[in-house]
Amino acid sequence: MKRAAIVLASAIAVAAIGGCSSTATTTSTTPAATPATASAAPTAGRMGSGGPPSDRGPGNGVGGGMGNGNGPARATNGAVTAAPPAGTVAAAAWEALMSREGEYAAAASYQAVIAKFGDVEPYVSIEAMEQNHIQALTRQLSRFGFVPPANPYAGTIAAPADLVTAAQAWVDGERKNVALYDRLAAAATGDAGVTRVFTNLRRSSLDAHLPLFEAAVKAGGSLTEPQMAELGFVRH
Repeated sequence: MKRAAIVLASAIAVAAIGGCSSTATTTSTTPAATPATASAAPTAGRMGSGGPPSDRGPGNGVGGGMGNGNGPARATNGAVTAAPPAGTVAAAAWEALMSREGEYAAAASYQAVIAKFGDVEPYVSIEAMEQNHIQALTRQLSRFGFVPPANPYAGTIAAPADLVTAAQAWVDGERKNVALYDRLAAAATGDAGVTRVFTNLRRSSLDAHLPLFEAAVKAGGSLTEPQMAELGFVRH
């Protein structure tokens, strides 16, 4: 991927939320079974997404005045709420975060690779971006009065046997992630904030994560800092 494409993805994301994630691989190409704490998550899936270091995904959207009957009274004291009703905009955002191929699972998968192989790129940089994507979706859910639990996948996903396998799995995962956001986009129609989040996360997967994982496959499973820089990705 050319430098210009990645810089463009970063610039759009920064404009949307003002700040800096496809799923790290499991022993297969998707995360392990959803733990009990995530039983309310939708069954359809998604892979992680992100952009350059400054790409946090979109921000708070258009504010709280988007009331459309989606959500219950807001949770207090950070209490975890149940999943949103099916068919709502909030349910689409919940799926992007909580599903077996969602942002939470992506972050946990990257963490598994790092725990097994050390601070290897592109996993370290993309995992940092993934946290910003989680925050972007969490902010949107809070607009509708929903508070997701802590990452239920953390510590439950096993890293693959080698880095080449991991990188190839995430090439496939990023492509699936783009398709997921293509599908979720229809559910977010009419809500500017969630639409912006989905658009930026899709672009991050396509224009930043996918090229990095494709390059990692060719390079033997990981990238050096000079190789990252050559792709227009400078670690901050």
